[in-house]
Amino acid sequence: MATIRSTPTNVSFSNYLQSLSQTPHRLRKRMLATWTPDQELNQVRLRSGADMMRKLKWYDLIALGIGGMLGVGVFVTTGLVAHQISGPSVFISYIIAGISALLSSLCYTEFSVQIPVAGGAFSYLRVTFGEFVGYFAGANILMEYVLSNAAVARTFTEYLCHAVGENPNSWRFEVDGLVEGYNKLDFPAVALILLLTLCLCHSTKESSVLNLVMTVFHLIFFGFIIIAGFYKGSAKNLVEPGGLAPFGVKGILDGAATVYFSYIGYDSVSTMAEEIRNPAKSLPVGIVGSVLIVTGLYCLVALSLCFLVPYNMIDKDASFSVAFQKIGWKWAGNVVGAGASLGIVASLLVAMLGQARYLCVIGRARLVPSWLAKVNPSTGTPLNATLFLGLCTASIALFTELHIIIDIISISTLLVFYLVANALIYRRYVIVSHNPPSQTLLFLFLLSSCSIGFSMSWKLEEQWWVLPVFGGFMITITAFFQYMVPSICQTNEEWSVPFMPWPAVASIFLNVFLVTSLKIPSFQRFGIWACLITLFYVLYGVHSTYRAEEMEVGVGDISHPSTQQSKLDIQLL
Repeated sequence: MATIRSTPTNVSFSNYLQSLSQTPHRLRKRMLATWTPDQELNQVRLRSGADMMRKLKWYDLIALGIGGMLGVGVFVTTGLVAHQISGPSVFISYIIAGISALLSSLCYTEFSVQIPVAGGAFSYLRVTFGEFVGYFAGANILMEYVLSNAAVARTFTEYLCHAVGENPNSWRFEVDGLVEGYNKLDFPAVALILLLTLCLCHSTKESSVLNLVMTVFHLIFFGFIIIAGFYKGSAKNLVEPGGLAPFGVKGILDGAATVYFSYIGYDSVSTMAEEIRNPAKSLPVGIVGSVLIVTGLYCLVALSLCFLVPYNMIDKDASFSVAFQKIGWKWAGNVVGAGASLGIVASLLVAMLGQARYLCVIGRARLVPSWLAKVNPSTGTPLNATLFLGLCTASIALFTELHIIIDIISISTLLVFYLVANALIYRRYVIVSHNPPSQTLLFLFLLSSCSIGFSMSWKLEEQWWVLPVFGGFMITITAFFQYMVPSICQTNEEWSVPFMPWPAVASIFLNVFLVTSLKIPSFQRFGIWACLITLFYVLYGVHSTYRAEEMEVGVGDISHPSTQQSKLDIQLL
């Protein structure tokens, strides 16, 4: 195998200015440059030095998926959405978001089986659409992880206070002079994140065992909430006041876009691919299985909350603890606070596992400093990436309130899942089946245009006849594409998405539809973030990868020409 010579890290300021003058040329060379899956699995992975240790099995993945999603969804978004957006029909919002997450998880699963590396969506998009799209998705995933983990850590303080009978604000320090929403310092949240960071630096397997134990207790605790809610609650709270859907169908769909934040955890399972003993068999079970289980639990727990108290009496923060206190079960409110705190710890553990592996693989690609890609040989964990992101998460958790960041998390998640679904169609029909790219690119363009047209017509409440026109056109072009563009059945792979392209098409439509349900400030904040990460790519990423990929020469390339690193450029129309 060809070895890869490391890129010199000492670059003078004059050399950097010279590099900037070559930016247009380097952008043309690098933006659409891709690696093959074999290169991603071998040459690129070697840049981390030591390999991650393969110790995880399918049940570890299901536990990681469940642990990663449950604490976030129920305890952070359910009360807020039920009180302000969907009303008692919040469980329907969870069903819609769950269907979208399931379709996206199918796309993730096929990619993870083909490319079992730790990069998740970043790696899948980089081998399909090129370096910039992969980088853009990876940067958004990292932002989503860091912000959501910070928000969840602050919610941990809320529930822990209810568990011991204290006011949450008594554990936070208010600082005069800081902007509203950033002025309450949360030191318990910071302590939790730093403690979990140290745990994750030690060992992935031990962290997985800890998560498995916490998830078992968490499921028992969920069973208590569901049974107690249906036993002590009343069905009339579902329809009084205002009926099952007091905010209408629009409220249900807007709620689905917000609770999609609850499904962030499943994609972290795919980032564990390098630490799984049999990824081809374990990944489909772990990813799809955890999404199905969690969707069912979300619906039952959301229903039990709305059984306990009317939606307009649900607390937006510690909703379950307060609900039990309002029906006279103060002891149950304390139990819920303790159980919720445990669930939040489990979800944070999994999410922080995933975020470090994303950054590690982005570091391998030289899109961020390469020291973030190093894997510690004794622990088999990406130590530098874990510590760096742990500090970033703790810093945000110290200041920022949940409501400020929850919508921008949803928009980033939906965008990445949208890109992965597009990439699966392109890979299946162009890269694998060797069809001309123009047909597939035209189909994807028309599909996205129709999805946006349908979604905006719904949002702006245009004439009703516009909706079936867009919907019918999407179905027609999908059927025509399936008939006209052949797809090779990949018999050498153990798992692939069935009935293609329909599941990926449905995922694209639902992700677009849910994105358009978000509020304008979400798009403004996302636009600022998109500009910042694009600027970082232009000023740093493209020059770093140009040096690493275009100017490196493998030591063994002459004697082993078959292993020479080659690039594939996406063919344009």
